[in-house]
Amino acid sequence: MKFSAAQIAGLLNGEVDGNPEVTVSNLSKIEEGIPGTLSFLANPKYAPHIYHTRASIVIVAKSFVAERALPESLTLIKVDDPKRSFAQLLEIYSQLKQPKAEISPLAFIHPNAEIGHDCYIGSFVHIGNGSRIGEGVILHPGVFIGDGVSVGNKTVLHAGVKVYSDCIIGAQCTIHGGTVIGGDGFGFTPNQDNQYAKVPHIGNVVIHDYVEIGANTAIDRATMGSTVIRKGVKLDNLIQIAHNVDIGENTVIAAQTGIAGSTKIGKNCMIGGQVGIVGHLQIADGTKIAAQSGIGHDILEPDTVVQGSPAFSIMDYKKSYVGFRKLPDILSRLADLEKRTGMNGN
Repeated sequence: MKFSAAQIAGLLNGEVDGNPEVTVSNLSKIEEGIPGTLSFLANPKYAPHIYHTRASIVIVAKSFVAERALPESLTLIKVDDPKRSFAQLLEIYSQLKQPKAEISPLAFIHPNAEIGHDCYIGSFVHIGNGSRIGEGVILHPGVFIGDGVSVGNKTVLHAGVKVYSDCIIGAQCTIHGGTVIGGDGFGFTPNQDNQYAKVPHIGNVVIHDYVEIGANTAIDRATMGSTVIRKGVKLDNLIQIAHNVDIGENTVIAAQTGIAGSTKIGKNCMIGGQVGIVGHLQIADGTKIAAQSGIGHDILEPDTVVQGSPAFSIMDYKKSYVGFRKLPDILSRLADLEKRTGMNGN
């Protein structure tokens, strides 16, 4: 589809500086722009590219003033916040690319399942007994929905997502390919022969509204009760969330983080990549955990920032790291001092 500069400016409440009739049909980076594409300029670092970009339209701030001549073919759309406006266009573009409502004849839908209006259900989707699929849901090819599952309105499950029995997914969630929701937790007990007996997991996973989960993430079902991912949580790729974990609203977690069983994480937390959190902990609201940190104790003070393994206050960590980097020099000077004072044990 093609959109004119005037149409785009209308969507963004912006002002056209140039040809309002010029059209675009795709998006591009400003440094890689080609005719027929739209780009944006928000970071001053990229400002030099606007003077030779081949993009047809560039979104800029209303305060933007060109320092030299712009390409004659370039039209500007001036807005209050270029980055936010471009993100708004990306969302519109993404919605236009979503598949239209239809049910593939190659999908399996149990007779007792309920399917809402305007759903897209792709080839080789499996929907089990008693499951309920809301309105406008998109299930890409190869999605598995077990028995008794609930999926809320306008949620999108990408190819290969697996949702085990009795799990609940809210409205307007996005779950990317390969993610498994509701597999058994890592629960085993040793017996007298030092063999491990499996602990049955009879709970489920509950995912609230507006959650996004990256590819190949695993969220285990609870032993009893529920593993809970609350409203607005954003999870990256390759994350492990164990049984009975509870993650608070609007918390974001980066890739390769692992959270052990029954840990409770507050709302508005930010957790970096490759963080390890042991089980049965309490993490306060607003906690920030730097990448590759190891959390082995409760964090009870809200808005705490920690780093390290084991983690502690980030300011203390940085001071300690300065000393650590100087340790080879300190040891060398200490050895030299011992030699000169005859204290080297010889």
